[in-house]
Amino acid sequence: MPPADDRPRALRAFILLYVSMYAAFGVASPFWPRFFETRGMSPQQIGFLLGLGTIVRLIAGPVAARVADRWQQLRLTLAAAAALAACLAFGLPWVGGFWILLTVRLLHEAALAPTTSLADALALGASRSRALPGMGFEYGWVRGAASAAFVFGTLVAGQVIGWTALTSIAWMHGILLLGAAASTRLLPAPDGRTDAAPEPSSYGVVRDLMGIVVFRRMVLIAALVFGSHALHDAFAVIRWTAAGISPATISVLWSEAVVAEVIVFILIGPRLVDTLGPGVSAAIASMAAILRWIVMASSTDAGALAIVQPLHGLTFALLHLACMRLIGAAVPRRLAATGQAIYALGPGLITALLTLSSGMLYARLGAGGFLWMALLSALALPLCAGLRSPVQSSDRPWR
Repeated sequence: MPPADDRPRALRAFILLYVSMYAAFGVASPFWPRFFETRGMSPQQIGFLLGLGTIVRLIAGPVAARVADRWQQLRLTLAAAAALAACLAFGLPWVGGFWILLTVRLLHEAALAPTTSLADALALGASRSRALPGMGFEYGWVRGAASAAFVFGTLVAGQVIGWTALTSIAWMHGILLLGAAASTRLLPAPDGRTDAAPEPSSYGVVRDLMGIVVFRRMVLIAALVFGSHALHDAFAVIRWTAAGISPATISVLWSEAVVAEVIVFILIGPRLVDTLGPGVSAAIASMAAILRWIVMASSTDAGALAIVQPLHGLTFALLHLACMRLIGAAVPRRLAATGQAIYALGPGLITALLTLSSGMLYARLGAGGFLWMALLSALALPLCAGLRSPVQSSDRPWR
């Protein structure tokens, strides 16, 4: 842990890393389908590119995180992954043909996969989650800056592609990722290995992590609540448009959710988790999700939607902060990156499966499909009672 007077410098370094990284995501992620279309890809090929990319990310993320933990080189692995992803992004405008584009795209997705997990592992290790009480910084501050940077990047990219070629998103994406890679040099060195025990196999590491009861519960809660967002992300705009809500109003509704996310990350969430604990915070997030999806299922009134859209700050940001607090307390430091990757894998896999099935669900049930999302969130509530956040005083897993 850096000395007390080095902590403001550490906070600035992490904010620079997260802003660069999430701005890189923001300038490109919403526009990749359109970019692929301009490269001559059919809708079926675009779907294949995006779907297979998700699968590659789910596999590559834990593998890269495991390598980083084994060698205790989280900063170096993060820098290498971001730099490689940048180089591959620069290559996307120059390749043609489906199979070549698919190859470069999948390599790009594999390189990007571990970046967020590694950054979270480093930020959590340097934050006050592992520092003395009253010292350090809140993880939520850097994560809130990241969310704001994503939105800003998307807005800037929308303006840029209005007066230049769509390939500009690949160049902006790559430049920002290079900035993220360079910023890792400013990060404080993470705590070294705290024991000399033989390194277990990768299977043994996953078994040990899933053997930590609170970690296992946390991953399941996150999978249920975060996964319940799948139908909203895929069909909310379609439903609102069909109900006659104007594009301008839809933009405001969507922006409300993002603004609430940033506010909870930076201002409200850390205090709630400190005061109520991770278990109660997770329960609040689950109940907020239940209310949000019930309203989505029963109403398309713009006023009602404007009231529940800010609940995204609870259903996503507050739950994420609670999960970070639990990871900081329960996961051994030598497995920080692997723990983050497993935490991302569970919700990511469930979200991918629910997204794939959301079309069928929406086609059969329409808005009633949101009631099933409310049920998923309700299943998480009983699990929240078992979440506690002790102070981890050693490198041994808390069970």
